[in-house]
Amino acid sequence: MGRRWRCFGHAFDGLIFLQRNEPNARVHLFATVAVIALAATLRVSLEDWRWLILAITLVWAAEGLNTAVEQLCNRVSPGFDPRIKAAKDVAAAAVLVSAAAAAAIGALTFFPYLARALAAAR
Repeated sequence: MGRRWRCFGHAFDGLIFLQRNEPNARVHLFATVAVIALAATLRVSLEDWRWLILAITLVWAAEGLNTAVEQLCNRVSPGFDPRIKAAKDVAAAAVLVSAAAAAAIGALTFFPYLARALAAAR
């Protein structure tokens, strides 16, 4: 069982590395906290929480994989290589696509709640 716990430790080390070394991960953390706070304030339904959790997870997973690709590429080829650039660009594109999808999910999820809150405030 100790070996399994060490695996969790490595995963947490990866999260800490992301936060300390990747500026975009700090942006994702801010966005995650903001989404959770807004969802709690608006009292979104359980079904809508599922979508928000999926969107948050998608972005974090993509960012983690992007960082892993970047770290590996930087180690394997410290100098410029167009193939390494392409690999890093594709990994970054995956984060962009994930973030855009998460923004769309957030907008579609929050819009009805915000519209109701604004209508009630009038």
